[in-house]
Amino acid sequence: MTKTVITSDKAPAAIGTYSQAIKAGNTVYMSGQIPLDPKTMELVEGFEAQTIQVFENLKSVAEAAGGSFKDIVKLNIFLTDLSHFAKVNEIMVKYFEQPYPARAAIGVAALPKGSQVEMDAILVIE
Repeated sequence: MTKTVITSDKAPAAIGTYSQAIKAGNTVYMSGQIPLDPKTMELVEGFEAQTIQVFENLKSVAEAAGGSFKDIVKLNIFLTDLSHFAKVNEIMVKYFEQPYPARAAIGVAALPKGSQVEMDAILVIE
């Protein structure tokens, strides 16, 4: 199986030993995105703004892979404060339509660069 590296200049550049996404066959494995503004590589401020920025970053990488949020079959959400989960749902409905992807929401002690939220996803592109 051929693996293809997916990159988008509309999402933050990888800042470590990883790729923004890898496409293997018709499946795309997206690395975790934190709320970095791709132009400044700085965190945006505030939980709602951070969540929106993460979705926008994921959207850019999905599009670079030839897909969209409709192709996401699994979404993982990492939160430093699970009390923000209702806000994530409120924002998520603006990006996704039914059938919604399978999802996990995981509470974590800390995220890179002091982010409050990180997400990764798996897409299947037909």
